[in-house]
Amino acid sequence: MTSSSGGLTDSIRQLERAIDSSSGDLPDDVFLFLSRVTPLVNVDLLIQDDSRRTLLTWRADEFYGPGWHVPGGIIRFQERAEERIRLVAHQELGAAVEFDATPHRVLESIAKERRDRGHFISLLYRCRLTQAPDPRLGHRDGIPLPGQWRWHSSCPGELIPEQRLYADLLE
Repeated sequence: MTSSSGGLTDSIRQLERAIDSSSGDLPDDVFLFLSRVTPLVNVDLLIQDDSRRTLLTWRADEFYGPGWHVPGGIIRFQERAEERIRLVAHQELGAAVEFDATPHRVLESIAKERRDRGHFISLLYRCRLTQAPDPRLGHRDGIPLPGQWRWHSSCPGELIPEQRLYADLLE
């Protein structure tokens, strides 16, 4: 690390005052800036049933486009991975899970062509449902909507490219 000038230190202090740390979330512009200068650490939830079907959710956003993905979320500052796992299960699936104490896989992905959100350290946890997903969020027919979930018996063709590293687990 190098020392910074007084002006930069003042700017950082001003930025810290502007952030509401009680919410746990950062303003989008601050979050995107941080994603340009440091890797993001996230948890991914591998939820499979007795038939080895995998529970995936649909997303459609400016970073990854439309597609199925393993539910997951970025760990917030001073948040334990276990807390984020429980929150992801609740927020994305309306469900509760138990999970292995250690990650099943630790993977790193770097997208050099991306300015924002281009470097992740992913902690993949094997999870088991202790409460079924909210049926109102389930996908049934037609084009899925963002946030809908569905069981998959194999790796879907519409898996977002960044999660192809999990394809072997979805077969």
